[in-house]
Amino acid sequence: MKTALVTGATSGIGRAAALALGDAGWWVLAGGRDPERGAEVAAELAERAGGEFAAADLADDGAAERLVDRAVAATGRLDLVVYSAGTHFLATAEGTDPGDYDRLMAVNLRGAVLLARAAVPAMRASGGGVIVNVSSEAGLVAVPGQVAYNLSKAGLLMLTRSIAVDHAGDGIRAVSVCPGTTRTPLVERAIASAPDPEAHERWLASSRPAGRLGAPEEIAAAIVFAAGDQASFLTGSEIVVDGGYTAV
Repeated sequence: MKTALVTGATSGIGRAAALALGDAGWWVLAGGRDPERGAEVAAELAERAGGEFAAADLADDGAAERLVDRAVAATGRLDLVVYSAGTHFLATAEGTDPGDYDRLMAVNLRGAVLLARAAVPAMRASGGGVIVNVSSEAGLVAVPGQVAYNLSKAGLLMLTRSIAVDHAGDGIRAVSVCPGTTRTPLVERAIASAPDPEAHERWLASSRPAGRLGAPEEIAAAIVFAAGDQASFLTGSEIVVDGGYTAV
């Protein structure tokens, strides 16, 4: 049985990915900041291929290493990392508060770098592995009014490409999954924070040919595919699941 570590696994895309991987036969360590919701995810994983919850804030020093060590201690190996932890706020460059910017980048990008740093040696020892970074359509095109989020998600794309070229010789693949706007708690909060939430939600839906927001399970399906052996030639690139937003 292969071992997966999924961050941001207590809600939204991360939770959907953890459960979908469990359905596909993976043992899953679900990382997140909410122990109550984490216990619920762990219970659901126990009904699948097995797994545990580990409380962790990826903005904290040492959190990445603790998660990797926990996964390896539980199963003896690490085959997959899914970086789905993230936060968001709306602001243009002019309106961006430096403290808000630093906090967002610590979770959305710095945490991903540090988790990859911790995961690569464990994956090498396991004979290889896959790192899936959950980026966004906002990493490919500039979504108005969220400059810090756009920057963080664009950075994840380059992190993925860098891992792919640096560690192919270790048997490690890296893939970015770029969701369109998906109905997650993060997106619901972003909608609620807009000056006119109803108008903002209508704009998000109407701005893509599919005419709707995505579902976490749709993004999870792409993650499971990217992690599987059937995608063994897929590395250093993006899977875009955005309802056609970036095709317009």
